[in-house]
Amino acid sequence: MGVDYYKILQVDKNAKDDDLKKAYRKLAMKWHPDKNPNNKKEAEAKFKQISEAYEVLSDSQKRAIYDQYGEEGLKGQVPPPDAAGGGPGGATFFQTGDGPNVFRFNPRNANDIFAEFFGFSTPFGGGMGGGGGMRGSRFSSSMFGDDIFSSFGEGRPMSSGPRKAPPIERTLPCSLEELYKGTTKKMKISREIADASGKTLPVEEILTIDIKPGWKKGTKITFLEKGNEEPNVVPADLVFIIDEKPHSVFTREGNDLVINQKISLAEALTGYTAHLTTLDGRKLTIPMNNVIQPNHEEVVPREGMPIPKEPSKRGDLRIKFNIKFPTRLTADQKTGIKKLLSS
Repeated sequence: MGVDYYKILQVDKNAKDDDLKKAYRKLAMKWHPDKNPNNKKEAEAKFKQISEAYEVLSDSQKRAIYDQYGEEGLKGQVPPPDAAGGGPGGATFFQTGDGPNVFRFNPRNANDIFAEFFGFSTPFGGGMGGGGGMRGSRFSSSMFGDDIFSSFGEGRPMSSGPRKAPPIERTLPCSLEELYKGTTKKMKISREIADASGKTLPVEEILTIDIKPGWKKGTKITFLEKGNEEPNVVPADLVFIIDEKPHSVFTREGNDLVINQKISLAEALTGYTAHLTTLDGRKLTIPMNNVIQPNHEEVVPREGMPIPKEPSKRGDLRIKFNIKFPTRLTADQKTGIKKLLSS
């Protein structure tokens, strides 16, 4: 049979018109030479094969001859019609002088088939120009009714417009001090942009990220369409996700700041004064005159993290205690403690 048109379109022999359209749409978009600049020769050959296969199989007359006589039957000699008259499947033959009957199949230009199917000559720039463009109102409904970009990704919802590239996410580590006070970070990005002719060139940009006081881990900052520009694709959004670096003194719990203090048993019993430096550099002195019980937390109001939506408010500072008990006592110490605590 020569070339297997069914195999080229990846359909079975019982493929209906809709199956052929879907197959052609997917493969023609995938192998269009404009979409394959790095392997243009291979793409042009495949694109031509796909177009020829679709032209034959979508035409009932050509398909009938191909099914019976194969590619050679279409392009070359076909046996004379049988005694009952007429060609297979109602195909029409043309007498060429005294020679045998020949079916005149000359494959059309692949770009013309593409332009007629989609309503434009190239899916990668150039608008509706070239190769026939929009050919009458019958294309307007079918063009926008089908997803012409379905070959770019399986399972995409039907859409008439270009697809949007998925977002690009990057982690943005920040110190607790930066999240406490707020800061501005500059990020240099490299991306491809397209000029008026559709060619892409690399550029570098500086993005400014304003980090507000009190922002939490997981906060997202989105720069719209800062990904690479590609024909017929809406550039991806660039998303920075705040991450929090570990701090040597404080840990964060929601809007509160937590600090652990090691104290002796004597300090727990007789009183303790905490001396702290806040994240913005202030010195705090917090006296505790009562007995500090195990698991006790000293709460210092409004010395925690700023609350982003209410800049005048803050969380609390919570001081937790690790009381160090003596591992052994002398006889005199035991006697002394008993005497003190029993009174």
